[in-house]
Amino acid sequence: MLFSSLTFLYVFLPLVIILYFVVPKGWKNSILLLFSLLFYAWGEPKMILLMVAVILCGYIFGLLLGKFPKKWLIALSVAIFLGILGFFKYCDFFIDNFNAVTGLSIPLLRIALPLGISFYTFQVLSYEIDVYRGSVPAQKNIIDFAMFVALFPQLVAGPIVRYSDIASQMKEREHSMERVSAGLKRFIYGLGKKVLISNALGAFVNAFRASTDSSVLFYWLYAAAFTLQIYFDFSGYSDMAIGLGKVFGFDFPENFDYPYLSKSATEFWRRWHKTLGGWFRDYVYIPLGGNRVKPLRHVLNIAVVWFLTGFWHGADWTFILWGLLFAVLLIVEKFWLGKYLNKSKVLSHIYLMFFVVMSFVLFNAEGVSGAIADFAGLFGAGGLPACSAETLYYLRSYLVLFLVSIVAATPLAKNLAKKANGTKVGHAICAVAEPILLIAMLLSVTAYLVDGSFNPFLYFRF
Repeated sequence: MLFSSLTFLYVFLPLVIILYFVVPKGWKNSILLLFSLLFYAWGEPKMILLMVAVILCGYIFGLLLGKFPKKWLIALSVAIFLGILGFFKYCDFFIDNFNAVTGLSIPLLRIALPLGISFYTFQVLSYEIDVYRGSVPAQKNIIDFAMFVALFPQLVAGPIVRYSDIASQMKEREHSMERVSAGLKRFIYGLGKKVLISNALGAFVNAFRASTDSSVLFYWLYAAAFTLQIYFDFSGYSDMAIGLGKVFGFDFPENFDYPYLSKSATEFWRRWHKTLGGWFRDYVYIPLGGNRVKPLRHVLNIAVVWFLTGFWHGADWTFILWGLLFAVLLIVEKFWLGKYLNKSKVLSHIYLMFFVVMSFVLFNAEGVSGAIADFAGLFGAGGLPACSAETLYYLRSYLVLFLVSIVAATPLAKNLAKKANGTKVGHAICAVAEPILLIAMLLSVTAYLVDGSFNPFLYFRF
């Protein structure tokens, strides 16, 4: 079930909100758990057994680690959860590469990838490690622990919510009309980003892939479109998740902070998918020694973290190369380029966005050979024309969308609204205009969903 589906918007969500606020306080977590399991089972009924197994395993290991914080026990726990993730997500990748190296023909297992497995296994792993470190107490109530793992707002595409983020809110959290209103507002804005912008950009990306009249300009428009699409897809989902969390009294961590305003790769990863970056920092980078080691070891630490970051995104060499590209950029900035980037905000921003766009071309390529072909197209290899009639047609058709997307990827509208709210007249206008905007956005999304069928979530595959 997608957040951007009519079933979720007009059946599932109203029902869970009504029941959640009707039942007594002691039943609220149980209601959230029940609907979270239903949400997951709606799309993957067989895989619900895997989730239940992960929950039970995480709960038992948490209790054991709370009483016996032994190295061998946390090592066993980490090995089991990484083994589960590795089997379902990477098994065929390893078999395929083993076959390529040895010349054998071991058949692939063709295992279906469970939705959100990368997210909920990382949440359980962070919980186990934190219990082992003594950062949080083991959760003894299995209903509460299961709700933490399966909580549907952030279940399948994040943000990665650690147990420590919401431990105090598991039993005691604030509910009010103001929080519900703010949460639903955030949800609708995220829904609009996903459906009205990301989906439309996705249609352009699909048109490019289906075209037989390519040009250099078409390749660059495609690269820009996908770079914007993935931002609005993922940040839109994060907005919806954070908004829904607020409705139910939770404060989920922010996941994006206008990353395309960055002027270095280092800054970019402080703004993009912040919960994933924070996870690898706290559970991989710092335990490896972080930057408190010799330079060569520091370089190795960065390379390891970004190899794993790329591999986390998917079982393909393109994702690994994508992660290593950022490793190279971060290393170069750390030891040389960083001091020069501060001298010109314009040039540093151009530098960063060039590599971000290149990285997402690699990210979205159909294998390494597809990435090579896409890069060749961007730079006119093989006598590709600079422009074509079809390119100009799509440019005219999507120009307004591109401009709106670029502006929406900045805090311009937010800052203007904040400035307007600072005056008495502006505040009165915003008080009337914002509800109208939200209703119009919801009606537009509904019309789009009734009329269209193109409604993917890019990060569901991770």
